[in-house]
Amino acid sequence: MSLIQKKEKVSERLFIQSLIPQVVGHGGSFSLWRLPESEEKTLMVCNSGAVIQEEVSLEDSKAGFAFAPFNPKEGKFFFNADLIFRFAGDELTEGPDLTNTKYTIQKDDSSISEKEKSKSFYFRDKASHRSPHFKDIVQDAIDRIEKGSVEKIVPSKFKDVALPENFDVLKTFYRLCEKHPKAFVSLVSSPDTGTWLGASPELLVSVEGDKFRTIALAGTLPYHSEINLKFVAWTQKEIEEQALVCRYIINCFKKIRVREYGEHGPRTVIAGNLLHLRTDYEVDMKEVNFPQLGSVMLKLLHPTSAVCGMPFEPAIDFLQTHEGYDREFYSGYLGPVNFADASKLFVNLRCLQLFEKSARIYAGAGVTADSDPQKEAEEVDMKIQTLIQLINP
Repeated sequence: MSLIQKKEKVSERLFIQSLIPQVVGHGGSFSLWRLPESEEKTLMVCNSGAVIQEEVSLEDSKAGFAFAPFNPKEGKFFFNADLIFRFAGDELTEGPDLTNTKYTIQKDDSSISEKEKSKSFYFRDKASHRSPHFKDIVQDAIDRIEKGSVEKIVPSKFKDVALPENFDVLKTFYRLCEKHPKAFVSLVSSPDTGTWLGASPELLVSVEGDKFRTIALAGTLPYHSEINLKFVAWTQKEIEEQALVCRYIINCFKKIRVREYGEHGPRTVIAGNLLHLRTDYEVDMKEVNFPQLGSVMLKLLHPTSAVCGMPFEPAIDFLQTHEGYDREFYSGYLGPVNFADASKLFVNLRCLQLFEKSARIYAGAGVTADSDPQKEAEEVDMKIQTLIQLINP
């Protein structure tokens, strides 16, 4: 591919800031992301509109970006990769020549008006939900768990925050990249979904070559730079909560008779200003003769017990009865499909939904029989505060 933009030394941020208002102006959609522990960023443009699918097939899909809501019964959005641009070291490294197309890349920031910048994103009307009284829901969840029909429930809440007048979505995306080097940082905007920004620490499904991977991530503690990860003291409640997620994944393997898998962990990991317990799972798809494992496990895993509960049916029934609002894409999944022979989908956590003058920030906490409503409420507020500080640095 010809890279006329690279020859002209247009910076990464200027390129993106110049292109996305034009994409939105023509009714297109875009996804911008950075994979964990990577410096490379990818901008994908979809001019053809989202395809709504019952399930995402990793093996049969073209290159694109998947965006699925929390409710597994709802359709999953798939955006075809009509244009792909990759950036490294603040320069365009791969992408099509845009000469003689409807898109023009500006050479300096002064040529992009504030009016153009303000039309870079799709903002949906905000649903008029009331965020539930979280401690009451946690107590109700504990009561339900003690009756024996469910082992774990993951209630959530949201907080609406006014955006400052000088709020810049792209600058916030880059700030997330800096503060969360081990997260999947993403910015998605389309007419169908509105605009979502987040930094997810949780891999749901990865298929790369013959290797399938997923992780069990649960338990939360505050992190600061003086903490030695080798000596973090996890409570029995946190250990049990993470063990339930591990058991959920192993049960999914058992359902499809996959017995040969690698299991590594649990270990303490950093996610921004928080700590979690993480266990990694890996399967050699060639060795177990299961080339469709990625799609099969994606359907089985979503939504995981880390964001819903366990067993699935009584947990989701409780949430739909007690939460009192639509999670939409919070705790769903998103990520690139069939890029460079790899698909990497992440749970949509540490995320916010952007509106024209405000943001809706979501967070949840795993509740077990050993939970304390006050501590669970503090954990959720801590997660929300992390993103509020990002909006108002």
